[in-house]
Amino acid sequence: MTGTRRSFLGGAVGTAVGLATLGAGTAAGTGTASAAPASSPSSASRRCARRIPPSGIGMHLYTMRTPLATDFKGTLEQLARIGYATVGVSGRHGYSAADIRRMLDETRLRAVLEHVGYGTVAGSGLPQAIEDVHTLGGRWVVVPSLPAELHSPAGYREAARQLNKAGLLARESGLKVLFHNHDADHVVVDGENLYGILLRETDPDLVGFELDLYWAAKGGDDPGRLFVEHRNRFPALHVKDMAPNGGFEDVGSGVLDFPAMFDTARSGGVKQWLVEHDSPPDPFVSARNSYRYLSRLRY
Repeated sequence: MTGTRRSFLGGAVGTAVGLATLGAGTAAGTGTASAAPASSPSSASRRCARRIPPSGIGMHLYTMRTPLATDFKGTLEQLARIGYATVGVSGRHGYSAADIRRMLDETRLRAVLEHVGYGTVAGSGLPQAIEDVHTLGGRWVVVPSLPAELHSPAGYREAARQLNKAGLLARESGLKVLFHNHDADHVVVDGENLYGILLRETDPDLVGFELDLYWAAKGGDDPGRLFVEHRNRFPALHVKDMAPNGGFEDVGSGVLDFPAMFDTARSGGVKQWLVEHDSPPDPFVSARNSYRYLSRLRY
């Protein structure tokens, strides 16, 4: 872990602030810690021919939490009409896993994961969480964050131990445990990068990562490098864009260089590109804009 938040914000975002507009398939700024090497014409042609498979474009439902609270099924129906194939579940709004699965089946959407609190995954609630993810039809139990008291190298080593333990039980049920990052996970504490501890000290057969591209970039890390250096650890992504001021933006409308990040996504084992916007003014407008960008993107 060599990127720093200072170098990222000073270089990548600072450069991107000067951009007036972003094309749908154009790299807009440098949302990674280092610039990609120049490509030969043949490799550039291959890159521009690649696309995200339609079955891999999903919506993390945290984005849609406001409309879900009043019309869960109707919100799913609109996402399906936009073109989304999958969802990540984050909050059930009073429904059971079976209720949500029924609505997903009726709208022809597929849940691929559910966010489950660290205390549940590391405690006695894990068997029920695994059962619920099975009911939803998903593949991954995702820990969305770690408690503040674990924010130290020793704490992250303890978290790695607990994630390995949970991953073993999940594997017995045909699932896998993933960890979702925020920017604070990428900082250096007492000379150690916290995210690096999780990468090194979790068993790749038991624990993977749902990489949030926005938070990784804001924390100073380079997703494209992570995909190469830690192969097959990242089956799912949160595709979230960054505004020039560091806030949130619809995917494709901000400063992050998604084509550069996705160039090595195959090495990272990426299967799902889940759109997320933490505070969209209009969730459905954001969903449409983000889907349009990802469905048209060539990299």
